[in-house]
Amino acid sequence: MPITPFHLGPGLAVKAVVGARFSLMLFAFSQAMMDIEPTVRSLRGDAMVHGATHTYLGATAVAVVSIVLGRPICQLLLRSVRPDPHSAFLNWIFGDTSISWRAAAAGAFVGTYSHVLLDSLMHADMRPLAPWSQHNSLLGAVPLGSLHVACVASGVFGVLLMMLLYVAGRYRTHRQH
Repeated sequence: MPITPFHLGPGLAVKAVVGARFSLMLFAFSQAMMDIEPTVRSLRGDAMVHGATHTYLGATAVAVVSIVLGRPICQLLLRSVRPDPHSAFLNWIFGDTSISWRAAAAGAFVGTYSHVLLDSLMHADMRPLAPWSQHNSLLGAVPLGSLHVACVASGVFGVLLMMLLYVAGRYRTHRQH
């Protein structure tokens, strides 16, 4: 179950709005961690693929593991994969090579909880409030096509807002000189 624009769209929107207080890399890392269980269950041919990790309780555990494992991995990636030094925009997008604990936690928890919320809207085997409830009252609350459009639109919004913020910052810097 690959990470798609449907998964990353909301994260791009959050990143654009809150900036450095949110790690998009940890958001993506936590999304990948969330889908380990359903991928294994799918490969085994299990009837129910969304199990313990796709509950809010399980998502909390996945977020904590994502912070502890993902923060150093993501920081290593940020340090080793740098964009062209002559591209001001890419360097601005990549930002600092360190991820604060607060930004890591924000990325991981928004990533895991939004994953459970969005999957609850579309998968019949979801039990987001387990072990307290075996019901999924969100199933079908939003038509699948509309959900996909909203996720992609939030990603487009995030990218456009980041570009606007970059241009505004460059303009402001240029005017000050």
